[in-house]
Amino acid sequence: MRLSVEITISLNPAFRRNASFGKTRMANTFTQIHIHAVFAVQNRMSLIQKSWQKELYNYIVAIIQKHGHKVLSIGGMSDHIHILLGFRPAQALSNLIQEVKRDSSEWINQRQLTMGRFSWQEGYCAFSYSKSHVIQVAKYIERQEEHHKKQTFIDEYKKILKDFDLEYDERYIFKPIE
Repeated sequence: MRLSVEITISLNPAFRRNASFGKTRMANTFTQIHIHAVFAVQNRMSLIQKSWQKELYNYIVAIIQKHGHKVLSIGGMSDHIHILLGFRPAQALSNLIQEVKRDSSEWINQRQLTMGRFSWQEGYCAFSYSKSHVIQVAKYIERQEEHHKKQTFIDEYKKILKDFDLEYDERYIFKPIE
């Protein structure tokens, strides 16, 4: 069963510190949340170059791990990225994605890896999967180049939205290159 959910937990005295990550955890709380997140380069420009793509992915993995989450798969194309992660509910997903996008943009810009200023497009999509789907989703992410020889990013994105029975407004789908 697949669900799309964002979980936010407010801090209260019932939480205790998790010394390994410096994050809060509630006693006797167990979760297994697998999130597939997708976001695009501003205007879907093909700016992520093969020469530094792996280093970017490693940097993003480090950002995510810093917050106690576990990256199960990461991949994409020159204009977008997919991340499958084991998500801990001590942080809002929107806050994590915002930090990943902000810090990775800064990392790219400080190294002057693109002509002009790099930024990610506003928004993202995220879907949760059961444990039984994790291997299938991870393989899908790892095969992005192969996959996009047959299907465009926008067609892929719309298919994911349709598969999850999500209504969307064409005006808010990732902007094409202008």
